[in-house]
Amino acid sequence: MNTILRARLLAGVAATGLVLTGCASGTDSSAGSATPGSSSSSAAPGERNEADVTFVQGMIPHHRQAVEMTELAAARSENPEVVDLAARIGGGQQPEIVQMIGMLEEWGAEVPAADGAMEGMQGMDYGGMSGMMTPEQMRGLAQASGSAFDRMFLLMMTEHHRGAIEMAQIELREGADPEALALAQEIIDTQQAEIAEMETLLEQV
Repeated sequence: MNTILRARLLAGVAATGLVLTGCASGTDSSAGSATPGSSSSSAAPGERNEADVTFVQGMIPHHRQAVEMTELAAARSENPEVVDLAARIGGGQQPEIVQMIGMLEEWGAEVPAADGAMEGMQGMDYGGMSGMMTPEQMRGLAQASGSAFDRMFLLMMTEHHRGAIEMAQIELREGADPEALALAQEIIDTQQAEIAEMETLLEQV
């Protein structure tokens, strides 16, 4: 009887061990399958969205107008510091225009037309377009010269930069594309520094 009882106890222990092993392996496979799911969902924030397209499509005409303003400085200003600042602003924004056109083409999105694009955007209610000058303001700038031009240019470009920064801040909050987000941060950093420089120049003209 003792031998039979001992055999039954050993069989019970072995069966219990098999059940525990099966549970453990089930738990392991379950935990392993959770990882791919979480990694695929974490990739979603990096995908392009509507905010990215809106940001780039709006920033192109915004930059184009800024470049137009800077080109006037070489002929209308007599202040070397203003001329130098304008050249740096235009020299920085023109390559960004090329970059943004390339982004839209890669995305298969519409590129804003160069001719008449700015006039067509006047009065748009998109908050990021604030800072755009009206055609009347642009004509007034083109007709000014000397210190009058310098002051008008610095005031207008400061307002223009603040509008671009607003656009970039919207992109940082709502965008997803890594290249668009990096460009938005670069615009904020660069143009905030240029605003500080223009505020200093305004005290001198």
